[in-house]
Amino acid sequence: MDNTLEVLKKIPTQTLMDALWVQNWPMGFIHGAKPLNLGQHMAGKAVTLRFVPHRPDLAEDKPKGDQSAEYVAFELCGPDSVLVIDAMGWEYSSIGGDIKFLRLKQREIGGLVTDGGIRDSISLTEYGFPVYAPNKTAKQGPAEFWPWDVNLPIQCGGVLVRPGDYIVGDDDGVVVVPSGLVEKVIEIAHQREEVEEVIKAQLIEEQCSPGKYYPFNDNTWKLFEEKTGKQKIF
Repeated sequence: MDNTLEVLKKIPTQTLMDALWVQNWPMGFIHGAKPLNLGQHMAGKAVTLRFVPHRPDLAEDKPKGDQSAEYVAFELCGPDSVLVIDAMGWEYSSIGGDIKFLRLKQREIGGLVTDGGIRDSISLTEYGFPVYAPNKTAKQGPAEFWPWDVNLPIQCGGVLVRPGDYIVGDDDGVVVVPSGLVEKVIEIAHQREEVEEVIKAQLIEEQCSPGKYYPFNDNTWKLFEEKTGKQKIF
């Protein structure tokens, strides 16, 4: 696995959010993407898939069989990939389930994220790869929408996702880290984690209000430099 992905797996999503925020970047939290199972840590590069609403003429015109958009997207996925599906926020409409996503298990995918619903949650749990979705559903998807575009910029949970962006998930949700920012985000995230540990230790020692050092302020950075000898990088 790409070493960057291994590093990202160890950084909490909230710290990544903070690292984006201090760079005045939109916070890339995918609304509604809840972990199907707790305790999993996901990181991968985005492969994107966009669904569009059902209409009989579109259903007739769309590619069939293994040329259908979702199956094309599946074949682009592997252990370093996270498939991100724009389901327009239709959280009770099914983007797929057991039979379709068996292929993602075979591809040893790094994870699946959607703002739509998933079917066959027990089978998906058994497949073992991380899954993030707002809801489970028994409904069939084709009555309401169809997979259409592959590997184009999409929205998912209100966030822009471009192919190749870094997608990171843990028990708190999913964050999109733009590929061009990932090195700086990691650098800032690591220092923020270090600063917060210094703050917590000092609060325990002083028994004072967190407001003295948090949110980060001049007192924070003075304390950090005294305790570590390091300078602020953001």
